[in-house]
Amino acid sequence: MPSTITAEKAALRTAALAALEGLSPQARRDSDRALFRAFLALPQVGQASTLLLYCGMGVEPDTRALFSPLWEAGKALCLPRCLPGNQMEARLVQPTDPLIRHPYGMLEPDGDAPLVTPAQIQLALVPGLAFDRAGGRLGRGGGYYDRWLTAFSGLRVALCRQAVLFDALPRLPHDLGVDLVVTETDLYGPSAFIPSESGA
Repeated sequence: MPSTITAEKAALRTAALAALEGLSPQARRDSDRALFRAFLALPQVGQASTLLLYCGMGVEPDTRALFSPLWEAGKALCLPRCLPGNQMEARLVQPTDPLIRHPYGMLEPDGDAPLVTPAQIQLALVPGLAFDRAGGRLGRGGGYYDRWLTAFSGLRVALCRQAVLFDALPRLPHDLGVDLVVTETDLYGPSAFIPSESGA
């Protein structure tokens, strides 16, 4: 029953948040470094010319640390911008562009940043409170990414702290997972063992 799954997901959100908040600041920093090192080493990141990232907040990985190395590698970076009706869009950002804090707390581009369509993006870094080994994702419940991802055909990647990697998460029909889950020590998901196009 959807109501049962909804209740289960709500309980898992509470448990995942508690697990993340229980990590010490040093443990989070160590986790961030390992996650970012693994992400930047992905051959799919090397192959992508345009990526969608996000600004981590609270207990999430501080993904802003990825921006400079990716810009230095010549990548075009986009960030999500929330729209009415729980919709979102991707906007191109440059190192000097201002970011605005959304009422939910995350930083996002303003409306003057160039709009980028899903078809122009090869890789999207997708946030979540928890993930499972098959690529299942537990978001915060707003559905912004589930809606945006329906039009996205590129690679969906997640950074997941080992503390919130589950064997399996409940899913509803509209819940979209990711292709690749990056933890501090390993890769999971449908694309974890698929060779890159370059054969790397």
